[in-house]
Amino acid sequence: MLLCQRTMTVTELKNQLLALSPSQKASAIETLTQTLTNGSLGIKKNPGVCGGDACIGNTRIPVWSLAIDRTLGMSDADILAAFPDLTAADLVNAWAYAEAHPEEIDRAIRENEEAMLESEEI
Repeated sequence: MLLCQRTMTVTELKNQLLALSPSQKASAIETLTQTLTNGSLGIKKNPGVCGGDACIGNTRIPVWSLAIDRTLGMSDADILAAFPDLTAADLVNAWAYAEAHPEEIDRAIRENEEAMLESEEI
């Protein structure tokens, strides 16, 4: 039996993407950026790296740290200049992850701020 596959139009794809949950969108963005750039390693969580926080690929750069940089007014260009090993695709992955997991990012920022305050008291 011969099956005919219909090709999805760009408009149909856009509508499908808009219907995704934030987590599904983050996954789709990660997949797309990885097919466009071989340099992006996505977002990884390793228990022995940065307390298990979500980091860019195989780096020790946590997503929450980049989110703080953005909140402080740094542009993507500024962040890429500050972290020359990162790519634009890495930032796309970071922003998608942060949007899909806001509670996790907020918690990590709070925990880091609390740790900084405790170290100042010592």
